Amino acid sequence: MNIKNIQNLNNFSGTIIIPVFETNAKSIVPIEFHGCSVYSQVFYGKKDTHYLIEKYDCTHIFVGLGKAIDYKSLKTIFRRIASKNKDNFSANVALTIPDEFNSEQVEATLSGLYLGTYDLGHFKKKVAHPFLKYDFEIQILAKKDFDDTITKALKIANAQLETFNLVDLPSNVVTPSYLAHWATKAGKKYNFDVTVFGKQQSEELGLHAFLAVGQGSEREPQFIIMDYNPEKSKKHVGLVGKGITFDTGGLNIKTAGMVHMKCDMAGGAAVLGAMQLIADLKLPVRVTAVVPACENAVDAKSFLPSDVISSYLGSSIEIIDTDAEGRLILADGLAYLIKNYKPQTVIDIATLTGSSVATLGYECAALFTNNDEISKKLQISGDEIGERLWQLPLWESYKSDIESYIADVKNYSGKPVAGAISAAKFLEHFTSNHPSWAHLDIAGVAFVDDEFAKTKHATAFGVHLITNFIENL
Repeated sequence: MNIKNIQNLNNFSGTIIIPVFETNAKSIVPIEFHGCSVYSQVFYGKKDTHYLIEKYDCTHIFVGLGKAIDYKSLKTIFRRIASKNKDNFSANVALTIPDEFNSEQVEATLSGLYLGTYDLGHFKKKVAHPFLKYDFEIQILAKKDFDDTITKALKIANAQLETFNLVDLPSNVVTPSYLAHWATKAGKKYNFDVTVFGKQQSEELGLHAFLAVGQGSEREPQFIIMDYNPEKSKKHVGLVGKGITFDTGGLNIKTAGMVHMKCDMAGGAAVLGAMQLIADLKLPVRVTAVVPACENAVDAKSFLPSDVISSYLGSSIEIIDTDAEGRLILADGLAYLIKNYKPQTVIDIATLTGSSVATLGYECAALFTNNDEISKKLQISGDEIGERLWQLPLWESYKSDIESYIADVKNYSGKPVAGAISAAKFLEHFTSNHPSWAHLDIAGVAFVDDEFAKTKHATAFGVHLITNFIENL
């Protein structure tokens, strides 16, 4: 998608998108634009409505915004317009920017339009969205200069589209090696360094918890490290994303919902997408990211409940449940990142527990941290863009949930309550008391049912949130 600024619509033919703030259902003054009059009886800008008029060889799409609108709603509205009205888009599209719009609203609008090109039918015969079918150019009619904002909006959407693909593609395509190849290719394109450790190198390094999870799979585990290090960076952030490309539950095999377990690498995908976006935006912050990628399979070689395994930190771990595997690979990812790169702030992100879904539903992710400043900054960053977080406690009283009689820690409390908290306490053990660490449990928000597909699909939750947080450090 290319962008071109225009001064007027003289001699224009094609599709014109006109965002409209709500007037009044009983207004006697019609909405006027480009020779079109729209009366309140049929359309007055109510949120989530739109109205079409054909005139002057143009399809005019009036888009209702309501009286006021937040970033996420605006983005969703324009994603819907692009996704649900494909037949109304011609080779020429013009977008009018209301005088009231600020930069964030322009960003949400353009980003939403681009996300609307996504089609979940990766293996179906299909006609490309008009935005992609043509050498597409969208023409912007605005009184202010929004060039930088528009460029940023398209970069955000592009990173999120890449993340959609990673999570939605099946597990026989997105293997650990696929993720490693994707990271390597992205590193070359966006200028960050990538190192990948296979099984042998991981054994030599002592990444025992990571390897234990993947030992039942024929697919070789890949420990992916990415380092974006711009000149004159004064801050250093570390990221860790759970990269379980498919989760059977291991020998504690899942009894329901396994068909969706290709999404168990959504945290890793969010980190990959965020690395692309951070480097693409050339943010002046060093970011080092780790994505431990492997498959939790059922096999004669699978690790067993009651096993005691080692870890990169050196702590022994009693395995209570092989379906509590994500925290094991995150443990080695966190310990390796902190010891070898020493970032000032560390964030891990994972589809970790059903407990977080039971607690918060599908509206926000669970946040765990003992650093009040990081907590506030992450929540503000999420609120601004509609990727919301809610903090849950990490009190020392929960530490007993991970105490083991035979090892240093155990990977599962065995209790039917506070599962997200005990998982976070387990991860905290492997941070070596890092003073600025946060854990995001995105199990309820990474893979959802919504209007944009007939089945569960990726949201790319975390890509923009992490980037927005780093951008505003």
